[in-house]
Amino acid sequence: MSASVDLMINGRSVTVAEGATVAAALLNAGELGFRASPKDDSRAPLCGMGICYECRVTIDGLAQQRACMTRVHSGMNVVTAFPK
Repeated sequence: MSASVDLMINGRSVTVAEGATVAAALLNAGELGFRASPKDDSRAPLCGMGICYECRVTIDGLAQQRACMTRVHSGMNVVTAFPK
């Protein structure tokens, strides 16, 4: 059994596998809209390797963090533009 961590996603407590990315945690939690485009359309990960910047979310109060490049840690607080 692998270790897990607890974090908050849009105000809900979520448990994910240790070492997972924030993007994976968000998708596993059913959060499909990570940020808003200039026209207010829902955006989500596209490349999964930090190039497209479509996965930007607020992590521990820091805006514009790339979810696909950030590993989860216990107690992390993640906020998306389109909370479920």
